[in-house]
Amino acid sequence: MTAKDAVYTHGHHESVLRSHRWRTVENSAAYLLPHLRPGMSLLDVGCGPGTITADLAERIAPGATTAVEVTAEALALARAEAERRGRTDIEFSVADAHALGFPDDTFDVVHAHQVLQHVGDPVQALREMRRVCRPGGVVAVRDSDYTAFAWFPDLPELDEWMALYQRVARANGGEPDAGRRLLSWARAAGFTDVSATSSTWCFATPEDRAWWGGMWAERVLKSDMARQALASGAATEDDLRRISDGWRAWATEPDGWLSLLHGELLCRA
Repeated sequence: MTAKDAVYTHGHHESVLRSHRWRTVENSAAYLLPHLRPGMSLLDVGCGPGTITADLAERIAPGATTAVEVTAEALALARAEAERRGRTDIEFSVADAHALGFPDDTFDVVHAHQVLQHVGDPVQALREMRRVCRPGGVVAVRDSDYTAFAWFPDLPELDEWMALYQRVARANGGEPDAGRRLLSWARAAGFTDVSATSSTWCFATPEDRAWWGGMWAERVLKSDMARQALASGAATEDDLRRISDGWRAWATEPDGWLSLLHGELLCRA
């Protein structure tokens, strides 16, 4: 993601990192697991706080894992996670998804989770992933599809949240409905051998509702999205408080249910 092309909507407030650190290879990259084996080389593009990265490194050890992020500050989060787990087999590099600083045909697997929805040119990012992937290797991407999210009960504040998120993300140069577009982007990037699937996260237990609803109630008020919404005039402080209260109300609903759809691709280089 280049600064001139797109702005990262979520930012790195602790409420955001709390949700991103929940992600594992099992709940966020299960579609890729059958294609991993020890000794592979893997590039994780837009590694975030590094929980998935460390899981992937464990699966391909003693293979080499490289993690990249767009800024040194963001990359430091993944370094900290690797250190916490005692993993010394991950290399870290600052890189732009549109122009990865690696030679052609370097990696067996190139992975990106929830990245293409935030970049200025997802087709170019996929071209770069294809370029650095060895012939016969795998490019694996997974992204949310916000319009396809579904919840119960039908709270108007959550409808407001969805409309606001879509507005802010698009103003930042992103595509919040990336999940449904992945296949078309991959074909535009030159892939011809593509397997497209989808999967969901579902939050329906009291514990899950309290965690997810409480997390978004805080993010709506304190994350970069909140700052961007206020600065652009997309929302007022009263709007954000109302949406935050809506998330807290959803979290206390005994019948509350939420499903988040994600598109997935396995592309052969």
